[in-house]
Amino acid sequence: MTIRAKLTLKFAIIIAIILILFSLVVYYFTSLYRQDDFYKRIERRAYIVAHHVLDADELSEQERHRNQVKYYQVLPYEVVKVFDTNGKLLFSDGEGALNINQKLLERVVRQKKVEYEHGTRQVVGIYYPDNQGEFIVFSSCIDAYSLRKLQHLKVILIVGLLGSLVVVIIAGWLFSQQALQPITKVVSEVEKINASGLHMRLSNAEGKDEVSHLAQTFNKMLDRLELAFEMQRTFVSNASHELRTPLTAMIGELEVALMKDRELKEYQRVLSSILEDARLLAELSNGLLQIAQASIDSSKIKQTYLRFDELVWLATDQARKRQPNAAIHIDFLNFPEDEDRLVVKGNEALLLIAIVNVIENAIKFSPSGQSAVGQIIINGRMVQLKVKDKGLGITVEDLKHVFVPFFRADNVRNISGHGIGLPLAERILKLHKGSIHIASQINEGTEVTISLPQAYGFIAI
Repeated sequence: MTIRAKLTLKFAIIIAIILILFSLVVYYFTSLYRQDDFYKRIERRAYIVAHHVLDADELSEQERHRNQVKYYQVLPYEVVKVFDTNGKLLFSDGEGALNINQKLLERVVRQKKVEYEHGTRQVVGIYYPDNQGEFIVFSSCIDAYSLRKLQHLKVILIVGLLGSLVVVIIAGWLFSQQALQPITKVVSEVEKINASGLHMRLSNAEGKDEVSHLAQTFNKMLDRLELAFEMQRTFVSNASHELRTPLTAMIGELEVALMKDRELKEYQRVLSSILEDARLLAELSNGLLQIAQASIDSSKIKQTYLRFDELVWLATDQARKRQPNAAIHIDFLNFPEDEDRLVVKGNEALLLIAIVNVIENAIKFSPSGQSAVGQIIINGRMVQLKVKDKGLGITVEDLKHVFVPFFRADNVRNISGHGIGLPLAERILKLHKGSIHIASQINEGTEVTISLPQAYGFIAI
């Protein structure tokens, strides 16, 4: 069932329930009012009969005549009966059974007034003491006119209910069409979006209703998808370039070497060059493998409690071993009194890779003779490492792609590297619920900030 049909059905059911309850309430209270009003009229009629039959010997001729006139103003299908307390019938007028027995007579004497229904008849019995004794007067009528009106009201309510339901269903169908029109428009726009049209956006994102919120959420998702596709294209392009360069060099060296016979030293030189290119390919392959490993589920990685400052010192030592001439200086900005605030939870090998990559980048891009500077900082519930160099810097446009594997900015193409370090560091830190932030200005340098949550969750002061 479509949403439109469901909305129409639910709308019709709700309105139908409201109309049925309203009709029942109207019919019930109208019937109750009719019944109470007619009982009062029958009661008045019973007293008129009592005055006419039992009080005639006590009244003047004029009063008897007046009572007689009232008596003959009968109600529809009227039946009146007068009994004494012994159950003897003293007076009867009209045709119809009233189902009177001794128990009913006793009940009237006890309660002074009794109202009941006998079939379509309404009956009122009253206790009437007189100078001649104690009597019981019954008056009964059929409210034919009001019953016909009540029956007519029932027909009107039923017909009105059915007619209203037809109108409600039609109105609900049209209303649901109008209500779902923004969603229908969203669906039609979404159907037009494909892999080559990720730049397209939904148009109903300016309002404040739920559909606009849905459109805004979908547009944000498209932003992420477009960025992911762009990163994928950039990754493929850069990876192809990085892998093709050593392969092309190796093929060229081999082709030249095979053109003619050469001396032993020339073959050794060619083999050394090919070996260097092969090592470069191995480094690229290892980098890709490390990125793949850093993308797995964090729950599958063995984690232990580690001192962050010790990790930084180990990473610094490794960087210096790889680059003996490296200049890097690490310092504490605010050493905590409680050393447990330096404890993080993570995988030592992976975190070392991330920190070494950041430090090596700072060393590599620092100008000759200038050292990179690192600071360990306690910031609230996070422990941070800030590494700053005074290199060429990164443009605003290139900053958007620094975490794309194999991406390298144009102004550092002459510096050796593969564009794997920062993307790998970012993925490792995300696995550890940390983050990496880069701030850079052209010709002034770059600052990279690594943040990891403290293992014991200290409250920031």
